[in-house]
Amino acid sequence: MLKLVQQIVRAGIVTEPVPADAGALAAAASTIHDELLAILGQALAIRHVDAGSCNGCELEIHALNNPYYNLEGRGIRFVASPRHADLLLVTGPVSRNMAEALRRTYDAAPDPKLVVAVGDCGCCGGIFGEGYASCGRVANLIPVDVGVPGCPPAPLEILRGILLAVRRLPTRASAP
Repeated sequence: MLKLVQQIVRAGIVTEPVPADAGALAAAASTIHDELLAILGQALAIRHVDAGSCNGCELEIHALNNPYYNLEGRGIRFVASPRHADLLLVTGPVSRNMAEALRRTYDAAPDPKLVVAVGDCGCCGGIFGEGYASCGRVANLIPVDVGVPGCPPAPLEILRGILLAVRRLPTRASAP
């Protein structure tokens, strides 16, 4: 026990400090949440698909569910089935093994379908590009409404991408 306490004293505080602009980030996230729900008038159901990513983007998506961003508390939730989803959130360059699964997920989602490609890999193929094991960007397989670049993008940027896709919903839904 003494060795553990000595190690803790030697290491000090290893967590990162609260960002200096934490209040501004929280206000921006709250504004985006409110606008999302004002457009939808109800909850937003998101189906996340990892099409072959390194999991960097997934860590940022998981951060959206923490108490700081509080998606669940504001009516935005992740669902297990694409049949219940309003939006598909796709990460990673699409591996050849995931190509058919991604197409089936897209086909199973109800109309109107919204797709957000997250991260450099989802937007343009990233460092992986296209090759024998990778189909490249998500748009090579399914239509993408919004791309959120970054490696990985910050949670607030992912939230902005979701809002941008939802803003396009009324125009897409009313189109013949």
